[in-house]
Amino acid sequence: MVEYVWLIVCGLISFAVGAVIAFLLGVKYRMKVAEAELGSAEEEAKRLVSDAIKTAESKKKEALLEAKDEIFRLKSDADKDIKERRSEVTRQERRLQQREETLDRKSDNMEKKEETVQQKIREAEKKLEEAEQVKERQFEMLERISGFTEEQAKEYLLAQLGDELTHEKALRITQYEQRVKDEADQKARNIIAQAIQRSAADYVAEVTVSVVPLPNDEMKGRIIGREGRNIRTLETLTGVDLIIDDTPEAITLSSHDPVKREIARISLEKLIQDGRIHPAKIEEMVEKAGREVENKIKQDGEKAILETGIHNLHPELVRLLGRMRYRTSYGQNVLQHSIEVSQLAGVMAAELGMSNGEITLARRAGLLHDIGKSMTHEIEGSHVGIGVDLARKYKESPEVIHAIEAHHGDVEAKTVVACLVQAADAISAARPGARRENLENYIKRLEKLEEIASSFEGVEKSYAIQAGREVRIILKPEIISDDQMVIIAREIVKKIESEMEYPGQIKVHVIRETRAIDYAK
Repeated sequence: MVEYVWLIVCGLISFAVGAVIAFLLGVKYRMKVAEAELGSAEEEAKRLVSDAIKTAESKKKEALLEAKDEIFRLKSDADKDIKERRSEVTRQERRLQQREETLDRKSDNMEKKEETVQQKIREAEKKLEEAEQVKERQFEMLERISGFTEEQAKEYLLAQLGDELTHEKALRITQYEQRVKDEADQKARNIIAQAIQRSAADYVAEVTVSVVPLPNDEMKGRIIGREGRNIRTLETLTGVDLIIDDTPEAITLSSHDPVKREIARISLEKLIQDGRIHPAKIEEMVEKAGREVENKIKQDGEKAILETGIHNLHPELVRLLGRMRYRTSYGQNVLQHSIEVSQLAGVMAAELGMSNGEITLARRAGLLHDIGKSMTHEIEGSHVGIGVDLARKYKESPEVIHAIEAHHGDVEAKTVVACLVQAADAISAARPGARRENLENYIKRLEKLEEIASSFEGVEKSYAIQAGREVRIILKPEIISDDQMVIIAREIVKKIESEMEYPGQIKVHVIRETRAIDYAK
């Protein structure tokens, strides 16, 4: 057993000694291999360094050569530039020298010309003195020959000049008016024709009475009532006169207020339909009819603003527009007239090339231009003043207010919108059948027209013809000349425009005639 152990121990020791010897031998071998590799690496490194040095030397030589070439090129360019600049300086010096020479020559010429001018001035002054002397001698001769002093001659010449100026003034007025008329008429005709064609309207004559049909004549007695209680109640509540005559199965309602007449008509129709007619029922029906008419007024106002495309209008103005449905002017319905004026003004604004905002403004001013007529029965004053106050009260724009104020010429129209409203108002009022006036007003207008024409000096007679659309004036030929005739015609036109209100236009026809009569015996 001990021997085995010793054997094992000896074996282990031997193995360990062998391993150490092998390790030492391996280390020695690795060192030899490493030394060999290190030697080859140093040789390779020396070779690489040598190659790098050679490459650097060659690149250095190339760079030096390129630098020398670039320096030579730059020097050549610099020399060339310097040469060009020197030549340019030389040329400029030559030009300056030439200019100096030219200026010297011009200066010499100017001095010579100045001497010549001075000489001519002296000669002219001398001739002027001689002319003054000749003029004085001629004036003296003219005074002796004509028998006129200088002052008398001046007065004579001024009189002649005044006649010539009057003639020239008349000619210029005629030419100017004709030119303006020729240029404006065609365009105005086109614009107005298009506006009228696009806004044609039907007209129905308004009357001051309404007729209510009855189912039978027995209903007349029931409407009158015992001792006339029913008819008195109805007339008191509505403010309308009921005319019951021999007309079969009909009652006539008479009132100048169309709103009241409409309320009375609706009330009476409701009473006839209901069959119960007594004061309490009459009061109930009148109240209902009043509410219906008020609703109808509101609907008419809203319909008007829809037709004209107007927005943001105060509710009270809408109601007042609806009230104009029951207001007439010379038989023309005021609301229909206002809608037409709005449409005409908008169309003409569009034809003139105005902006969309200005077109809308023209329509708005046209719709509201007669708004004052809705309150003329309740407020004193002209419809123009009332309309201006209403527009200011409900915060309308200054342009709309001015158009309302100027549409009858109470103030001068200062905006295009105001002029368009004026024109549209005149077109709507002048449509055939749109308006009518009673005989009394018609005669007064003719008399006023003849009175204005006869108020001018030199007018012998005047005649209003063509229903007041033309006035013919006979002048005294010994007082008014042909040239003055043009001026007096213009003055008559201005006075008619400032003092009269009329639809459309009035033709002023001035006639001057001179006759020479003699008899051969």
